[in-house]
Amino acid sequence: MNTKPIATSQKVITFGEVMLRLTAPNFRRFSQTNEFIATYGGSEANVAISLANFGIPTEFVTRLPDNAMAHACVDSLQSYGLGTNNIIYGGNRMGLYFLESGAAFRNSNVVYDREGSSFATLRPGMIDWEKIFADAGWFHWSGIAASLSQEGADACLEALQIADRMGLTISCDLNFRKKLWNYGRSASEVMLPLVQYSDVIFGAEPEYKEIFDISPVGFKAVDTSYPLDLSGFKSFGQKVSEQVPRCRKVFLELRNTITSNHNLLAAILYSEGVLKHTGIYDIVHEVDRVGAGDAFVGGMIYGLLTYPDNDQKTVEFALAASALKNTIYGDFNQVTVEEVESLMNGNTSGRVAR
Repeated sequence: MNTKPIATSQKVITFGEVMLRLTAPNFRRFSQTNEFIATYGGSEANVAISLANFGIPTEFVTRLPDNAMAHACVDSLQSYGLGTNNIIYGGNRMGLYFLESGAAFRNSNVVYDREGSSFATLRPGMIDWEKIFADAGWFHWSGIAASLSQEGADACLEALQIADRMGLTISCDLNFRKKLWNYGRSASEVMLPLVQYSDVIFGAEPEYKEIFDISPVGFKAVDTSYPLDLSGFKSFGQKVSEQVPRCRKVFLELRNTITSNHNLLAAILYSEGVLKHTGIYDIVHEVDRVGAGDAFVGGMIYGLLTYPDNDQKTVEFALAASALKNTIYGDFNQVTVEEVESLMNGNTSGRVAR
């Protein structure tokens, strides 16, 4: 049994690409719009903002071009209390992504424009990880950072090896994005060696299937009375642990999509032979699901740091944070600890707070 404590310091470092997000307004299709709403987003930045909102000291590390758009992005990150002093500058452009929001039976659609971005051309040796990790206790990364190029995957390995040597707790969001793996190696081939450094792993069932080849248990809830297959999920967690012996916490977020704006959510936590699970949230009027998994991860890390001896409360906090994100426009989950705990405690009325 791994007896290493979860984080010796509360300071969290996250690493990945932050992009300019351009959204077609009012549920329009790309072919219908001549304007876009500009915001910022990216998985690991989204996690960092959640943590900063929750009062956890957090630093976001990335590579950006030295231009006005990048500096505007950094200003936005700083406005949430996020540490940005270790962002490095170089390369020619920020990554972009375009979002066409789905409605009813029409799916959302994302188009990426990030090839050759400053982050995609990141190389090992560019970031001073020993300096960055000197006062930190936690390092979080995701599969997206390894998906853009072999050099990016090598930079992830460099960060992981140094974080491991310096004793940080390491968490990984599997974050499989089929549209991004285009440099000739499969996600499983690249990710399996990298996730061996993980103390905590998060993902959806299809992502575990893609990386570990573990068949999904299934989640087909149409209402909150749906019975979870607890024995199946316990076996699922055991299989992940067998492939990553170091991992102490295996998290799954479960989602059944009824329509683009109606989803049901639940969550599982497997830890050293013990399974914890949540109830089910039925989200009927979803606003923006982009970043909901990142909101879960932010809640997950907060929970593990704040309730180190209460896995049940941790997984419930993480899922409530994710459920709330579905009601927030943009990538960033702009909610407080008090709002998450209120939802955890059953306050789902939506009444005006006066």
